[in-house]
Amino acid sequence: MSLLRSLGEEQWTARTLAGEWQVRDVAAHLLDGQVRRLSLQRDQLRLEADTRGGDSYEDLVQFLNRLNHMWVDAFRRVSPTLLIGMLDQIGPQLAKFYESLDPMAPAFFPVAWAGQQESLCWMDVGRDYTELWHHQAQIRDAVGAPPLLSQEWLTPLLELSVHAIPVSLSGAPATAGTTVTFTVLGDTGGSWTATAAGRTWALEAGRPDSPSAEVRLSPDDAWRLFYNALPMDTALERAEVHGDPDLARRLLGARSVMVSRRSTP
Repeated sequence: MSLLRSLGEEQWTARTLAGEWQVRDVAAHLLDGQVRRLSLQRDQLRLEADTRGGDSYEDLVQFLNRLNHMWVDAFRRVSPTLLIGMLDQIGPQLAKFYESLDPMAPAFFPVAWAGQQESLCWMDVGRDYTELWHHQAQIRDAVGAPPLLSQEWLTPLLELSVHAIPVSLSGAPATAGTTVTFTVLGDTGGSWTATAAGRTWALEAGRPDSPSAEVRLSPDDAWRLFYNALPMDTALERAEVHGDPDLARRLLGARSVMVSRRSTP
């Protein structure tokens, strides 16, 4: 919030990594997510049946995109001062609501980008953390502010984001026991390994001595990868890749956000 309050008029209209969205649009989208969570879950607002047009992952992506753009379009008529005031008012309510939840209870919203049709509450709330983190990172990138890459901010982001890796590897031809490791370099990084088990992949922290494939990225490139801001060709240039190149490429298609999978391996 202190960053938003410090922005000048030109910075509010700066283009971000989020497609056509400007800084003001990303800030409005953050408010949308907070209002949606409190209205639907805390206040139990009942809505008319959605019009997603189907039950597939791609249908859900298109439906959410429509909702997101409707809100952002409307908030282009709202000043930065009013938007900041709304975020100031809603944010503490959301934090208080999160504190009231049982982390091991069933989630209100399943985390579809992790391939989950049912999730636990901690994963659902954690997904909201990743939303807040990566959208503020988009704003910081647009206005030249440094990203929040210290351990207290980055470690929880990575521990949640890596749940997209088994989804990106699904369908890969691999024998049982095949291992694919993702490593984030530096003191604030870590390693996570997906192990093939039939048609699924089991994820755990750590690195075996000789993984079948390994991808290593810097912390800044890692968040950009997961949040759809590192194109495949750039990722291949920046990553240290060892072992099976096909498995490595599939891992580089991991996205911890609701985007179409038709555009990733």
